[in-house]
Amino acid sequence: MKFFRHSFKAMGTPCEIQLFANTHREARRVAEVAMADVHRLESLYSRYRSDSFLSAINRVAATGGSIRVDEETAGLLNYAAACHAQSDGLFDITSGILRRAWRFDSGQLPDQSLIEELLARVGWHKLHWEPPFLEFHAQGMEIDFGGVVKEYAVDHAASLCWQAGVGHGMINLGGDIKVIGPRADGSPWRIGIRHPRDKESCMQTILLNGGALASSGDYERCIIVDGIRYGHVLNPKSGWPVTHLAAVSVVGDFCVVAGSASTIAMLKEESGPTWLGQFGLPHLWVNVQGETGGSLVSKAIP
Repeated sequence: MKFFRHSFKAMGTPCEIQLFANTHREARRVAEVAMADVHRLESLYSRYRSDSFLSAINRVAATGGSIRVDEETAGLLNYAAACHAQSDGLFDITSGILRRAWRFDSGQLPDQSLIEELLARVGWHKLHWEPPFLEFHAQGMEIDFGGVVKEYAVDHAASLCWQAGVGHGMINLGGDIKVIGPRADGSPWRIGIRHPRDKESCMQTILLNGGALASSGDYERCIIVDGIRYGHVLNPKSGWPVTHLAAVSVVGDFCVVAGSASTIAMLKEESGPTWLGQFGLPHLWVNVQGETGGSLVSKAIP
């Protein structure tokens, strides 16, 4: 079989599709279907595009109204609701508005008064979700699928490749990965987990024949003030960044589950590693002191 690799950019991050197929032409055809779907989801749920459906939702949220959503968006909202419940309210897709306070390119901490002003507009309990209608009880709210949609796009792209007859491949959207079977020779894919403090350093290499890998951490977006590092994973109750874990990586059957689990673990601070252990998914964590732990430490996944 022929090996095909195609790099592209979507959702603000470098992406890659690797496939084995009988011909490069066949692989390219399948990859183009997958890429088109990633771009479709980006156009629907990007907060940066005024013509996205997410922006339409947030225009309604700004005035405290109600909007009917399609089946795919309903699925994302149902999943977000489940994550909110599983995380005791820490995984909250209404908390994206806090980024208005946290300007990680400014080098300065936000005023507490601004954080408190924004927190008044945060809270899943402040909206009413009864499919297919989403209703906002408070004006000036927003929702943000940033913690769900990229991982969902990975899973969906992999599913499209599988349906097109690809049994050996890997989808990688900015480090969120879904494996479509082993490599063509039966060997597993070797995937490196980058150290959150050293982009040139690989903290762990794991082997995957299937499943997904997703990570959460203060890899890129952060500021350092008076020697203290403030990352972009924000607690929706305090409005401030998490302070215990620097990064978490999780392996699961689906990328969307691995991604939300890694984020929830970050948000749970000191209890995150214990929660991951109880959740039962293979994982690796590193805290801000550089200590590491988890079931993936020095292990490969068969």
